[in-house]
Amino acid sequence: MKYFTLDQLVSINGDGENPARYAVIGNPVAHSLSPQLHQPALDALSAKARYIRVEVEPGQVSTAFDKMYAAGIRGINVTVPHKLEALESCHTVNPAAKIMGAVNTIVFDSNGLRTGFNTDGPGFTRAIREDFGVDLGDLKVIIIGAGGGAGRAIATQCIAENCSQLILANRTIEKLAPIKKELTTMAHRDALEGPRDRIEIIALDDPDLEEAIAASELIVNTTSVGLKSIDPSPFPSHWVEPHHLVYDTIYNPAKTRLLRDSEIQGARTANGLSLLLHQGALSFEYWLNRDAPLEAMRNGIKNATKD
Repeated sequence: MKYFTLDQLVSINGDGENPARYAVIGNPVAHSLSPQLHQPALDALSAKARYIRVEVEPGQVSTAFDKMYAAGIRGINVTVPHKLEALESCHTVNPAAKIMGAVNTIVFDSNGLRTGFNTDGPGFTRAIREDFGVDLGDLKVIIIGAGGGAGRAIATQCIAENCSQLILANRTIEKLAPIKKELTTMAHRDALEGPRDRIEIIALDDPDLEEAIAASELIVNTTSVGLKSIDPSPFPSHWVEPHHLVYDTIYNPAKTRLLRDSEIQGARTANGLSLLLHQGALSFEYWLNRDAPLEAMRNGIKNATKD
């Protein structure tokens, strides 16, 4: 079954064999790769548990959490459009998730109380280390599409990792001012010496965007531009230089126009599959309080995304 509705939860564990213990909620949710990520991990540990998809309507997240716990679910992943509503529906929220303004992982305690976490930021740190062999905190970063949830989570992680420079770029710059203000209060590093501020915001149509990209070392695309094969790069690809590391949070297609063009320019590139892997592994570790079987999870999503 591709997914369950809330009304179907009462019967998901009727036979008691390999009960559903973990789930992802979203709307829509049928496309989520989370089961292909987590079921192989559960199987590798002989956990005798299932991971399912549950489609939840906006405004029903808190009710969904109650029904899912009653049905036997003990850990939840949260995808769009529910990450903010999930945060508001938790009894306790991890401080980093509060700053990121969204929750993507729910852990139930024995009394059904909910704690919310956001694994996107820490997962991104692990992804950059794996893909490029460098620490996020050692890089000057520009985030394209920083006004969205993924962009904000990654921006928050950049400051938590003490990046020396962070540039937030977005189509509507009005979204960035409050994010910059909040991140500035987090920053605990001396101001960057040189012509640029420690944290800057810029519109995607600003003529100075090319210079901002040139001044960065890691370029992160968190926009949806690239999901369609006909999509262009979110900015002129010839702005990319060989010294750049280019990370596109899109993983399907595996190579967006931005990544293809960046490779031609001589840059090193990576897609969002590593972020999917590591944010999922962190969720798994919160739920089971043990290391996630990374290779089982990696093989699961590789098999799921084969052409």
